[in-house]
Amino acid sequence: MSELPYQCQNLKEQVEFILQLLQQEPTLRSQDITSVQTSLEKAISPKFEIVFAGAFSAGKSMLINALLERELLYSAEGHATGTECKIEYAEADKERVVLTFLCEVEIQEQASSLCQQLGFKTTANINQAEVISLLYQGCEVIIQQEGGESKSERAKQANALILLLEGYKTNRQHIYTNNNATYSMEQFNFSNLKEAAGYARRGSNSAVLKRIEYYCNHPLLQDGNIIIDTPGIDAPVEKDAQLTYAKIQHLDTSAVVCVLKPASAGDMTKEETELLETMRENGGIRDRVFYVFNRIDETWYNTQLKQRLDDLIGGQFRDTSRVYKTSGLLGFYGSQIKQTSEQDRFGLDSIFAETIKSLEGQEETPQFVNEFNRYCANSGKLSSSQFRISVNSFETPNQNYVRILSEQGTPLIKQLIQDSGIEEFRSAINRYLTEEKRPQLFQNLANDLEDICIKLKKHYQFVQRHLDSQPQEIEAMKAQELQRLNQQLQQVGKDFSQHITEEVNQIINSTCDAFEADFRQLQSRMIRRLDELLDTFSVADAYRRATISHPRNATAPLIAILVEAFYYLSNQLEDILVNSSQQVVTNLFQRLIEKIRKSEYYRQLYRLLGNDAGIEQEVKAVEKRVSQALVSAASVECDRFVRESPRFYDEGTFSIYQFRQTLLQTSQGYDAESVVEAEPAIRQLLKLDFEPKVSKTIRQSFRQTINQTLKTHLVPMAENQADEVLQQYPHARAYLEQTLQQEAEEKILNNQRLLSAVEQKIEDYNSAVFNINTCLQAMQLYEYLLPVISNSDSELVDSISESNGILISDGLLDGIAQV
Repeated sequence: MSELPYQCQNLKEQVEFILQLLQQEPTLRSQDITSVQTSLEKAISPKFEIVFAGAFSAGKSMLINALLERELLYSAEGHATGTECKIEYAEADKERVVLTFLCEVEIQEQASSLCQQLGFKTTANINQAEVISLLYQGCEVIIQQEGGESKSERAKQANALILLLEGYKTNRQHIYTNNNATYSMEQFNFSNLKEAAGYARRGSNSAVLKRIEYYCNHPLLQDGNIIIDTPGIDAPVEKDAQLTYAKIQHLDTSAVVCVLKPASAGDMTKEETELLETMRENGGIRDRVFYVFNRIDETWYNTQLKQRLDDLIGGQFRDTSRVYKTSGLLGFYGSQIKQTSEQDRFGLDSIFAETIKSLEGQEETPQFVNEFNRYCANSGKLSSSQFRISVNSFETPNQNYVRILSEQGTPLIKQLIQDSGIEEFRSAINRYLTEEKRPQLFQNLANDLEDICIKLKKHYQFVQRHLDSQPQEIEAMKAQELQRLNQQLQQVGKDFSQHITEEVNQIINSTCDAFEADFRQLQSRMIRRLDELLDTFSVADAYRRATISHPRNATAPLIAILVEAFYYLSNQLEDILVNSSQQVVTNLFQRLIEKIRKSEYYRQLYRLLGNDAGIEQEVKAVEKRVSQALVSAASVECDRFVRESPRFYDEGTFSIYQFRQTLLQTSQGYDAESVVEAEPAIRQLLKLDFEPKVSKTIRQSFRQTINQTLKTHLVPMAENQADEVLQQYPHARAYLEQTLQQEAEEKILNNQRLLSAVEQKIEDYNSAVFNINTCLQAMQLYEYLLPVISNSDSELVDSISESNGILISDGLLDGIAQV
């Protein structure tokens, strides 16, 4: 991919400047800028994840190796990659590999799953040598029965289990029990990427790796391109296949390369069909899919296979242009032998040195050499006028290979790479990311930024219009302020009335924490006082008062004792309720006056009148009336305590039972001693009567009395005081005229300063937007340009406002006033 256009080099600074302008306006600070910041980061530091997906042994790893011209990923017939491989860009001197291993628990789960699929009854304990030996033997038998490790699904599962067990045994020291261990290549003493990749490519090592992260130098990976090789969609371990589907559907995936097998197999597998259906049903996926039929060279030698592939593409893939035919094997090794010469027999003594070794002393033939000779002899891809090639039967495959390359040289290698389709596919990926995905990131940024720009534009235009409409002469400013005076007084009265109403409603709805605390204190004092009175009530004193009231009599009945007790308790409770009510009222009005003094309307009153228009005095007068009303209400409430509760004498109640028991005890004699001895029973009788009455008072009736008293006194007072404030217009006019000259001068100067400030902000905004739009134009995103602020826009706003009778409130200037 190419570098960013020079017009976008300062994009980050310009976007951040727009966001700074937004934060300078208090009324706009609540705007969420997270999406803009995220889009900006993606635009200037993109990460394009290219996910390779396909069936087992479809050749994904070899195709990736061919694209990068490096042997990074393990690629072998019959081996399924169960590891997620991520490949990112690095400078040539900073190439590295990071290895993350499966933990022991995960390996145990995979082993158990494979044993279950294979039908092994032995429990797969990966730490028991005898169990491992039995599993090895069972897997070998299955592979032999199936005719090879890649001949059937069952054979593939058996081979996967062998590799898993071997990998665990070999790498036991690197594997943790519950956590995934991560290592750098230096911790394995690898000096370069080739050594580290060679370790990771080995099947047994790959089987116990959870993730491999390669950082290598290749142009395809520049500018944030990341290649991800996923496990096969039909991988032996089901969890591996689920990982692939999750990655395909992830929002961060920029492109999906679907590597298909029909070029070599003739038909699509069930898993491939399911994968295609999943992608085609998801609109967010299907638009970013590349379909690659790998091993296309198989169709060069089989007419029937070629016809079936053409029919498949013409039928199921006719609606997409992103269909590519590749040979990963020819493309990869073609890129490798470009660097060889006749001196090393075009790679036989270097690239294929390990492959051609034989126990009998004769050279083996690498797979690529066989396919190369086949390509030269039977593919029909080579022009007879340009390439005169013969594959001789009297020569070994290796000899034919060396001779042909010696005769034809670089032109043949270039033709081989071209026919492999790798370069065409690589160019298509590059083109897609450059011309579609990268501009899409800038499009997303423009969409996210547009809302902020529109709000800033509207805000600046209305503030500018408001300031432009203000009087520029002192006399005109004075006249305007006097015209606004009546409206301001009316607003002050309205704000005061609304404030008082809100305070009363909070008390009524029990949402005023301070008042609730005070009222709970009143309840607590009443309960404690009742307990004290009952605990200290003296029957002897009550008996004495009863006999004094009747000097002719030497004794007194129980009823007389109870009468004295009822009067005594009621009067004592009244004192507490009156005192507590007065304290609640005092605290309430003290807080209310403090809130009034701190309010904006109170400050405005002093600016307009030089005083508070009698608000505090009136509030204190209401406090006195409320206090008196509640004292009277408390007296009435406690006076009712003198009468017994309605159900005190009801048959079947505990109170009537207690009364009779007490009467029985006190009627045993005619002296005071028999009554005094019944003091506990009398106290209990009083408790049964007073507790429900006091509870009802403090929890229901008296709270309602307080609420109603406050509402009937405070709300009408606030409404009357609002009218009183409005009646102060003559006084306010006279007072305002004393300071209006100086205020008008200061306001005109301040308006001029504010107007200059907003005009400067508009200029700064336009400059930033112009630079951003220049970048968007360079990306061919003409439909996503951000709005600038021009004089014609302001004139249009003025016209619309006048035609619709729009008034600009003072609140619009709250933000700019802080400049």
